Amino acid sequence: MSAVLLPRPSLPNPPEPYDGMAVSEADYWEFYYLGHDVTYEWNDGVLEEKGVSDYLTFRVYDWFIQLLTEFLHTYPMADRVGLEMGFRLALPNKVVIRRPDYGVVRHDNPAPLTGLAQSYRGIFDLCIEGVSTSSKAMQERDTVVKKVEYAAGGVREYYLLHRSPRLRQFYQLSARGVYEPMPVAPGGIIQSTVLPGFQWRLDDLDRQPALDTLIDDPVYQQYVLLNLQQAQQRVEQAEQCIQQERQRAERLAAQLRALGIDPDAE
Repeated sequence: MSAVLLPRPSLPNPPEPYDGMAVSEADYWEFYYLGHDVTYEWNDGVLEEKGVSDYLTFRVYDWFIQLLTEFLHTYPMADRVGLEMGFRLALPNKVVIRRPDYGVVRHDNPAPLTGLAQSYRGIFDLCIEGVSTSSKAMQERDTVVKKVEYAAGGVREYYLLHRSPRLRQFYQLSARGVYEPMPVAPGGIIQSTVLPGFQWRLDDLDRQPALDTLIDDPVYQQYVLLNLQQAQQRVEQAEQCIQQERQRAERLAAQLRALGIDPDAE
């Protein structure tokens, strides 16, 4: 894409959004990456306003992120960042800077996240986007354009979340360097390869069950609320001990009565 660079807004600034305005990459990082009410990505010389999701889509996204957070708390194999962290993709035909709604970096990624970083200098292992349907262009950006970009850049898995199952997609990078749908196991279960052990049931994206109801579900019980599960196990073990002591006391009392001794006598 060729772009005619327009001058930066000079004070007083024109009103946002600056969607579609041409700026250099250097100016994007300095003037538009942070500090605006609108979140901007950069597509080969042009600012692109980051789309927003509707509330029902946010609920799907929020429930899924709770699952992912629980998994990484139980199995801390990766770091995660939100919308504020952008990354640069030098693709064969262009350069883009994308800011996924959620990014995951495994601890064995050659470009680890650092504490003071404001942008990510590597390639995310996993990107998650809440699909914006506020315009056709924004929907296509999430579902078509970024799909091609993330695959070409080497993002190993790409998840698209939306209130409509039709727009939900879960992709993994093939050996050919293109995205293929992740396999769906019996029961509608998807398993991540980037995060081994992280799995979810597709129908639950609509139901969004409370996490504490999942501790007995075999799909989730290996990573959801393990502290609560362990606490419940301790309570059950204590109750068993109390029951055993009560039974032992009752047997002893029966033996005393058989000997003509009243166990309740003072």
